[in-house]
Amino acid sequence: MSLKRIAYSSGEPAGIGPDIALYLVQEVAKQQWPCELVILGNKQLLQDRAHQLGLVVSCEDYDVNRPPQRWPQGTLLVAEHELATPVQSGQLNPANSPYVLSILRRAGEGCMSGEFDAVMTGPVHKGVINAAGIPFSGHTEFFAELSNTKQVVMMLATEGLRVALVTTHLPLSKVPAAITQPLIESVTEIVARELDQRFQCRQPKLLLCGLNPHAGEQGHLGREEIEHIEPALTALQGRGIDVSGPWPADTVFQPHYLESADAVIAMYHDQGLPVLKYRGFGNAVNITLGLPFVRTSVDHGTALDKAGTGKIAIGSACYALETALTMVTE
Repeated sequence: MSLKRIAYSSGEPAGIGPDIALYLVQEVAKQQWPCELVILGNKQLLQDRAHQLGLVVSCEDYDVNRPPQRWPQGTLLVAEHELATPVQSGQLNPANSPYVLSILRRAGEGCMSGEFDAVMTGPVHKGVINAAGIPFSGHTEFFAELSNTKQVVMMLATEGLRVALVTTHLPLSKVPAAITQPLIESVTEIVARELDQRFQCRQPKLLLCGLNPHAGEQGHLGREEIEHIEPALTALQGRGIDVSGPWPADTVFQPHYLESADAVIAMYHDQGLPVLKYRGFGNAVNITLGLPFVRTSVDHGTALDKAGTGKIAIGSACYALETALTMVTE
């Protein structure tokens, strides 16, 4: 199998993104995964963080003209990005927000040009980016805009469960108005297509949640199911997509339903993700479906209090990298 070139965007520099890079390259070498991992970040930051963690590493300059290769344990291949100001572990600084976004832009553009086979993203801090005066709602939306993709879908996965979202980073008060028949149809079609093409799930079986308690109780607890979700289901089924619902969210996440399903589609962020993270936190992956390239991510945040301490687990990072490799080699 030819080596895949995977970009890792190291995320918020004061968080654990750089730590993940340092530990992950050890795993890539140890497990002999079929990839070259390119760290998008700052060499001095990585070396400083390695010193904090008691790790001995060397940094090699990434050269786009050199074919992908395996690197020995302890060697980081770094695509250099300049920081605006030195980093102190655990201390956010809005001045470095442009650095974070430059890494993401480099990763996305590299994937679209074919330079990288996929991007795996480290955690970013949305608050500090916005505090710098830069509107930013998340990786999903950033890569959609960068690639001029009209509709993308956020899906998290862990062993035995995939959850995709109709709406993502919206205040709860704005969710009902956002739930429309066209959006539900678009999201479901993307999930069905990507599961087929990227994960080899032929004719995937999908479970669609309702929005309201008890899926609206026939209109007594809300009419979104009647006016938007059920018409979308009828249209989707008419196009040959195996989707059922609307299922009450408090009952659909049971083995009886999940054992024969390939994914659950939830209406909003905190309807589906708490269940998935309870089941697999630290061993789950965030995947953006619908992009013209493969993007996976860890399932956790920047963990500022753990940066530079060595007290982190990289199970999610390993799972995210493995998933990216699966998606680009299937």
